[in-house]
Amino acid sequence: MTALNTQVEVRKITGRIGAQVVGVDPAKELDAATVAFVTDALHEHKALVFRDVDLDDAGQQRFAEHFGELTKAHPTVPSVDGEPAILPVDSEQGRANQWHTDVTFVHNPPKASTLRSLVVPPYGGETLIANSAAAYRDLPEPLRAFADTLRAEHTNDYDYAKAPETLDEAEQERRKVFVSQKFRTVHPVVRVHPVTGERGLYIGGFAQRIIGLSKGESRDILRLLQSYVTRPENVVRVSWEPNQLVLFDNRITQHYAVDNYDDLPRRLNRVTVAGDVPVGIDGVPSDSLEGDASHYSPVA
Repeated sequence: MTALNTQVEVRKITGRIGAQVVGVDPAKELDAATVAFVTDALHEHKALVFRDVDLDDAGQQRFAEHFGELTKAHPTVPSVDGEPAILPVDSEQGRANQWHTDVTFVHNPPKASTLRSLVVPPYGGETLIANSAAAYRDLPEPLRAFADTLRAEHTNDYDYAKAPETLDEAEQERRKVFVSQKFRTVHPVVRVHPVTGERGLYIGGFAQRIIGLSKGESRDILRLLQSYVTRPENVVRVSWEPNQLVLFDNRITQHYAVDNYDDLPRRLNRVTVAGDVPVGIDGVPSDSLEGDASHYSPVA
């Protein structure tokens, strides 16, 4: 437990990732000391949970702005009506039950993401969040040294979550929107966190090919590296409750929305904070191959 004062606490949820913040009200204007405290906790624990929060759309955006300039909702997917920075995460519009880091197909993906519960199913619907720095540390030394040399192409133009032939008409229309502008970006497979200096595996679902290797070779290597990210020891399982907010560091985590709540509704709102261009251990930044995302996010 770390304390800013006797009323503020950070309580670990697991040994490697996740903590609950008690005594900080995201609905209030936070002073510089509190923002610094939450930021330090985010860097240490990677994912923070705030329970029993009284937030509306404006409040969620105001809270996220404490950590930097906001992005738009998404490069291609429409926002909540009248709220250009809020993405509806609605089970009726598809289910993101695949491991990923948010929007890695653009040149500078978000640094942080916030999710706020609106409609919570009575069971299931958890979000899994994985610590990719712990995954990197878990790699055997020869595999770690190999990963250090790799770069991977990330794109939004692939079979995200479901095979094309299994999509119904509504899902096909949503996919058309998702790929209405194609993005391809080469990122280092091992990213250096710009604040902590930690190294983390920067892969996930949008990473489709290792540069210099065939698709088959790439799949095998990415699957092997991904298996370290999703080890149970590196994952926190966030069970959603009404009036709950989750903040996670998008630079060094992956997440997965568990589709285990039948046909019940589940609705969250997402607000993301603009990030920097990723850099590998060699100091070389990511390279945009296709697609201009300047309409979506400034570069932090």
